[in-house]
Amino acid sequence: MKKFRGIYLKNDKEIGLLREANRFVSLILDMLGESVKSGISTMDLEDLAAKACEDFGVDPAFKGYHGFPFVLCCSVNEEIVHGFPSKERILKDGDIISIDMGVVYKGFVGDSARTFAVGSIPESTQKLLDVTYESLMKGIEQARPGNNLYDISRVVQEHAESNGFGVVRRFVGHGIGRNMHEKPEVPNFVPVGLPGVALKTGMVIAIEPMVTVGSYEVEILSDNWTAVTKDRKLSAHFEHSIAITSDGPMILSLS
Repeated sequence: MKKFRGIYLKNDKEIGLLREANRFVSLILDMLGESVKSGISTMDLEDLAAKACEDFGVDPAFKGYHGFPFVLCCSVNEEIVHGFPSKERILKDGDIISIDMGVVYKGFVGDSARTFAVGSIPESTQKLLDVTYESLMKGIEQARPGNNLYDISRVVQEHAESNGFGVVRRFVGHGIGRNMHEKPEVPNFVPVGLPGVALKTGMVIAIEPMVTVGSYEVEILSDNWTAVTKDRKLSAHFEHSIAITSDGPMILSLS
């Protein structure tokens, strides 16, 4: 792979393998979304994802990564990211659950996340989900050669904040390829005093807005993984892995 400022530039074959890895992730998220309902436990979702990885012949990317013990990150309501699946966490009507999923296929990593509603949710909660997803798609639209990385960050932040929501600073998107986390970091806000980096054809990045109803401040629970909003208000999370091509952004994590 070629490099630009420490960022791997992928060729067409490598992007093809990344697209296939991400397709598997998307198919699994499709299945999990259909399974989300009141009365199911988050461990039930974990078991479904583990079985799907076996069926597809892919390895779960998260399990064992820096010691993370599960296939899925299942983050419910005020949990932002990195939530542990649990037999005791039973979903109920009105909850929201963010599911983050990754696989390894032929040495390349797929990574995507979606937030699902459990049954009927209030209109205000649906707005949180809609704005978070819209922020992601607006960010993707900026992922074009010649733009600056922080053009992505700017539109994500502006859309979320203009709708009255907060944008988490502690966790950011990232480059992705043979490794889960590669350069560059992709913040969902514009860092003060940093120049960013020019976007080049061949970059592959995961863009993942994490948007909150209240403060963007974060607290880590005693398991040393689960991140929650400090004010315990709701948070949503959507993520796509995308390739920057001469024709613009190509979303890889589609079924």
